Amino acid sequence: MKKVIYSLVALLVLLIGWRHFKPIGDSSAFDRSAFAELPVQVGGRIKPLDSVARNALLVLASRQKVETIDGRTLSPIEWFMDVTMRPEVADTHPVFKIEFPDDLGIAGLAQPGERYYAFNDLLPHLADIQRLHQQIEPEPKKRQPYEQQLDDLSRGLTLYHKLMHALHAPGDGDHLNTISAQYADYSALIRPGLQALRQQQKGEEYDALLLKRFIAYGENYLSLSQTAHLRLVPPPPPADLLVDWKNIGLELLDATQGNGISPYVHDYAKLTEAYRGGDSDRFNETVTVMQARFAADYPDDIGRVHFELSFNNAQIFPFAMQLYVLVFFIVCIAWLRWPAELGRAAFWVLLLAFILHSYGLVARMYIQGRPPVTNLYSSAVFVGWGAVLLGAFLERFFKNGIGAGMAALVGFATLIIAHHLAMSGDTLEMMRAVLDSNFWLATHVIIITFGYSAMFFAGALAIVFILKGLLDKSFDQDSARSLSAMVYGITCFAALFSLVGTILGGIWGDQSWGRFWGWDPKENGALMIVLMCAIYLHARWGGVFQERGLMGLAICGNIVTAWSWFGTNLLGVGLHSYGFTDSGFKWMALFILTQLLFIALGALPWKYWRSAFGRNRYERKRILLARAS
Repeated sequence: MKKVIYSLVALLVLLIGWRHFKPIGDSSAFDRSAFAELPVQVGGRIKPLDSVARNALLVLASRQKVETIDGRTLSPIEWFMDVTMRPEVADTHPVFKIEFPDDLGIAGLAQPGERYYAFNDLLPHLADIQRLHQQIEPEPKKRQPYEQQLDDLSRGLTLYHKLMHALHAPGDGDHLNTISAQYADYSALIRPGLQALRQQQKGEEYDALLLKRFIAYGENYLSLSQTAHLRLVPPPPPADLLVDWKNIGLELLDATQGNGISPYVHDYAKLTEAYRGGDSDRFNETVTVMQARFAADYPDDIGRVHFELSFNNAQIFPFAMQLYVLVFFIVCIAWLRWPAELGRAAFWVLLLAFILHSYGLVARMYIQGRPPVTNLYSSAVFVGWGAVLLGAFLERFFKNGIGAGMAALVGFATLIIAHHLAMSGDTLEMMRAVLDSNFWLATHVIIITFGYSAMFFAGALAIVFILKGLLDKSFDQDSARSLSAMVYGITCFAALFSLVGTILGGIWGDQSWGRFWGWDPKENGALMIVLMCAIYLHARWGGVFQERGLMGLAICGNIVTAWSWFGTNLLGVGLHSYGFTDSGFKWMALFILTQLLFIALGALPWKYWRSAFGRNRYERKRILLARAS
C-alpha cells in the first residue's frame, strides 16, 4: 500500500509539472522568442521586451494573455508585437479590463457580459473618458469605486499609447511601411537643414521648403521623445547602462549633433517593416544582429536579460502554488486515512515546493541585484517562504501533518497575495528611497519579515488547534499539548526576530533620518508585534491563560501582524508608506473579521467542543462546579 500511495502522489506531481511546463507550439516563422529577449531600459532597470509586454498586460488586463475576437490566444510578446508594429490589428484586441462599465456613466460603452474592451470599442468615447477623468477626486484614498475605474482606464490608455509609439515615430500603416526611408531622408536633411536654420536666424536667404521638411521631422521626433515608453537605444560602450539609454525620439533628435543615428534605431525600423510585410527571414536576421551587437558591447549584462526571460517563461511561483494546494489536500486526507504514508509524501512534496519557492526568491535577487525584500510584492513572497521553512522544520520533528498542512496553506495564501499585488506592473521595479540601502535590506528588512512569517504561522497553528478542538473527536490532551508547544516555539522565534528587527530598524532610522524612533505608523506596527509576542509569552509563563486562551492570543497576533505589514501602508502616510494600495482595505477588513470569528469560536463553552480534549475539560469543569456547590 505504501508504494501505491507514493506512486500516486508522484504521478500527481508529474501531472501538475507537465501541465505547467508543457511546451506551447509556435507555428510562426518569426523568431518571437529572440525578439522577446531584446534588452530595453524602462522603470530604471534593464529588462527583456518580454517583461515589458507582461507587465503592460497585467496593468491593462490583469492577466498575461490576450483572447482575440476570433478566438485565438496571444502570448504577451505576440500582443506587444501587434501593438508596436501592427497597431491597426492591436486596436481590435480586447485588453482593457473594466469590471463595472455601467458605473462609468458613459452611454453606449457597456456591452452585456463583457469585461474586456478593445481600443476600437473605447475610441468613440475617448472625449467622455477624458472629460470625466478630469472631474474625479484628485486624492486616490478619497475616490469612489467608479472614479478609481476611470483613473485606471485613463492610465491604461496612456500606457497603450506610449507602447504603440515605442519603436517608431507616430503615423499610420503606410508610414510604418517606409520608416527606413524616412530615417534616410532625415539623415540626409540634417546638415542642410541646420544650415538653412542658421541662415534663417541670420536673415539670409535659405531653402524654405527644405527647412519646413526638417522642422517637421524635428517636431515629430520631439513629440516621440516625450511619448515613447521604452528606452531602446543603449549607449556606446563603455557607459553606465542604468542611466545613459535613450528612447527612439531622443536618439533621432541627438543625431543633429553629428553622431549619426544609432544602428538600433535602424534595426527596429527594419523589424517593423519586415513584420508588417511578412518577411520572416529579414526579421529573424535583424534580431540576430541586434542580439550579437548587444552581447559584444555588454557581455556581462546580456546573461541577466536572458535569465529573466527564462524566469518569466518558467512561472515558478504559480507552479509552487499548485504544489502547496496538493500538499494541503494530501494532509487533509492523511488526517482521515493512512497518516504515516500520506504524511511522509506530503512532507516531500512540501520540500519540492519550498525548493521552487526558494529558487524564485534567488532568481529575483539575481535579476534585481538586491536582497529578497524590496517592495510589498517581494515581502509577500518572502513571508510565505519563511512560513514554509518553519513548517517544514516542525513537520520534520512532530510528523503529525500539521506543520506541512499549515505551511502549505500560508505559502499558498501569501503567493496569492503576491499575485494580486503584481497587477500594478513590474515587481522588480527600482527601489523606493526609504529602502534603498543594501546593507539594511539584508539585515533589518529580512529579519523583520521573518518575524511576520513566524507570527502568521503561529496564528495558523492556533486556528488548527481551535478547529480540531471543536470538530475532531480524536484530538486529545497529548495532541493539544503537542500543538500548543508548536505555537509556543514559533512565537518565541517570532518574538526574537521581531525584537531584533525593530531595534535594527531604529538604528537604520538613526543613520538615515537622524532619529532612532519617530512614532511612524510602520514603526508603531513593528512595536505592536513585539508587544503582542510579549503578552503571549507572559500569559503562558504566568499561567494567566491555558491552551485555549493562548490560542486566541496567537490569532490576535495575525491581526496585529497584518496591520503592521499591510494596514500601515493603507494609511498612505509616514516615511515607510512605500506600498500603498487603495484596494487593500476591504481585504484587510475581511481578514480581521475572519480572525475575530476564530477567536470567538475558541471562546465557545467546553460543552460545544466535540474533541476528547474538549470533553475532558468539560467534565473537569463540571466536577469542579459540583464540588464547589
